[in-house]
Amino acid sequence: MIKVSIIEDHQDFRRGLEYLLNASEGFECMDTFITAEESLQYLSGKEDILLLDINLPGISGIEAIPLLKEKYPKLKIIMLTIRDDDDTVMEAILAGADGYLLKKSAPLKILTSIKECIEGGSPMTASIAQKVLTLFKQYIPAKNDGFLLTNRELEILNLLVEGYSNTSITEKLFISIQTVRNHIRHIYKKLQVHSKSQAVVKAIKEGLV
Repeated sequence: MIKVSIIEDHQDFRRGLEYLLNASEGFECMDTFITAEESLQYLSGKEDILLLDINLPGISGIEAIPLLKEKYPKLKIIMLTIRDDDDTVMEAILAGADGYLLKKSAPLKILTSIKECIEGGSPMTASIAQKVLTLFKQYIPAKNDGFLLTNRELEILNLLVEGYSNTSITEKLFISIQTVRNHIRHIYKKLQVHSKSQAVVKAIKEGLV
């Protein structure tokens, strides 16, 4: 059972998400919140995924990401918002968001994205993924070997940038899921990042892929 909580101030949309989750096999909506401040006080910490809006009363969803990650390090955060401007997308990813979906996404897309995030992917609406790649390609410097990544780590990092989940990487490289997780942990440590989305952004920005 995938446990999900929601931070969303729009009542109808929030209730719609709650109904979607509870009516779908394998999902459970644990809590819903109107503000990030409320979630920081009452979130159980037992959630697997948090669906987070950006335009909220009080502190914004983007400002809340590092606060939530510090308090709940294992929590995966997927932004679910109407905002698709370049600056907002980049700020959310650099803050540590694990995925970025637009509210116009189909219900099935939201559910499959939650599953993808649980499996280690970084789900994004197609237009957002293209925007991320386009923006960072503008700033790719010369190849940077200062992170001392092994050939296998670089291979896995390339696959992460291409959107592969941990499970997909095991199938492509014929290695165990634990080996993939170990490599990804080493990649995080060498790149000094804390999430898959941050690793992808840094890889592109530093010219590692």
